[in-house]
Amino acid sequence: MILNNLANKKILLASQSPRRHELLKGIDIEFDIIAAGGIDEIFPENIPINDVPIFLAKEKAKAFANFIQENTILITADTIVKCKNNILNKPKDRNDAINMLKKLSGKKHKVITGVCISSINKNKCFKATSKVYFNKLTDREIEYYIDKYKPFDKAGSYGIQEWIGFIAIKKIKGSFYNVMGLPIQKLYKELQKF
Repeated sequence: MILNNLANKKILLASQSPRRHELLKGIDIEFDIIAAGGIDEIFPENIPINDVPIFLAKEKAKAFANFIQENTILITADTIVKCKNNILNKPKDRNDAINMLKKLSGKKHKVITGVCISSINKNKCFKATSKVYFNKLTDREIEYYIDKYKPFDKAGSYGIQEWIGFIAIKKIKGSFYNVMGLPIQKLYKELQKF
């Protein structure tokens, strides 16, 4: 294992996201996935939007706290898409997905991910923000993407690593991997210090 400080630790990733699984695998850390249970992604209305992902990552950490034993490290995360001053969650259905992509078309938005690393005696939470600039999309392009890729499990109704990322994203300021759902460079640095 590349991170010597984790050599005798069991790493748990509490996420059903295939993208998060792929990203954590990409830094050569062995981990197990906990996908059962979870939380309703509800947050108090008085929380600033930029703090919602950290709040939800902490709530997930609390929900999975019973999995933490001696020499266990739990990783939880939550990603939101913020357009203007609104959160675009996972779409409820096809129409919701289409409406979200119409809102993002030709505009800049932010992708914010909150991450918590927890053990029995400590935890570290942080967030990463990426600015994403979309080209203008036609209705045909939006419907093609929704119907072919079915991004119903993705905040903002899109996956940057899919077709829409190739044709719609003009530029990104910040981490590409954060937009996929996990700021993996920052997570690696925090795990080094944990």
